[in-house]
Amino acid sequence: MRANVSINSVEGLSWDRVAARIAAGASAILPIGAGAKEHGFHLPMNTDRIQAEALAARVADPIDALIWPTVTYGYYPAFAAYAGSCTLSESTFEAMIGDSISALIGYGCKAVFLLDTGISTITPVERVLGRLASDCVCHLKIHDGPRYKAAVQKLAQQDYGSHADEMETSLMLALAPDALDLARAEASPAKARDARGPLTPSDAASPGYSRSGSFGDPTLATRAKGEVLLAAMTDDILESARMFLQRSSMARSGRAS
Repeated sequence: MRANVSINSVEGLSWDRVAARIAAGASAILPIGAGAKEHGFHLPMNTDRIQAEALAARVADPIDALIWPTVTYGYYPAFAAYAGSCTLSESTFEAMIGDSISALIGYGCKAVFLLDTGISTITPVERVLGRLASDCVCHLKIHDGPRYKAAVQKLAQQDYGSHADEMETSLMLALAPDALDLARAEASPAKARDARGPLTPSDAASPGYSRSGSFGDPTLATRAKGEVLLAAMTDDILESARMFLQRSSMARSGRAS
C-alpha cells in the first residue's frame, strides 16, 4: 500500500478487495477538498484536501467505510483572483459529483457520505442530491455541527472570519503543523468583514480586498484551539453519519417487512 494512504482507502486496495468490503456492508466516503485554492500566505493551497483526507481517515473505521479519492477540483469562485486557485463551473462540478455518487451507489455501497470541506460547494452538492433523490446519500458539512459551532463561539478572538482565519489556521496547526508558515500569517483588513462576493488581492478599494487572501485573523491561531476544534468536528461528523446509518437501516427493515 502506498505510504500515507489510509487502510480504508480504495487507492491502496485491489478492486476485488473493494468489492468484498462493499459486499460485507461497507459504506463509502467521498471527500471534497480543494487541492489548489489560496489560503493566505501562511497555509498551503491544498489545505482543504488535507482537512478532508484527515477527517475521512478519522471517521472511516467507526462507521465501517471505504474512502474514495478526494475531489480536489470544485466550485470556488471567490478565490479565482489569486494565482493558482482553480475553480470549476457549477455545472461541471455538479456533473462530476453526480456521476461519482451514481457510480458508488451502483457498486452497491449501502451509504455514500460526501464529506464536504467547502462553503461554496454546499449549494451545488445539495442540488445534485435533490436531483438524485436517493435515500442512501448523506452530505456531511464539516462546519455545520453543533459541537463545532459551540467550540468556535467559545474560542474565537477574531471579530469575523471564515477562510484561512483564526479557526482554520488553528485546525491546521492540529492536523498538519509542518505545512504552515505561521510567521507569514496576515489578517485581512477590517473593511473585509463586510465583504460579499469574491476576495481580491489587488483592488484595495474593494470591500473584499485581502492582500494575503485570509478572511479573518490567523495570527490568533493556536494548536490548543485546533485540538478542541478537531475533536468537536470529528464528533459532529461521526454523530451525523451514525444517525444517518441508523435511519437508513430502519428504512430498509421497514421496506423488507
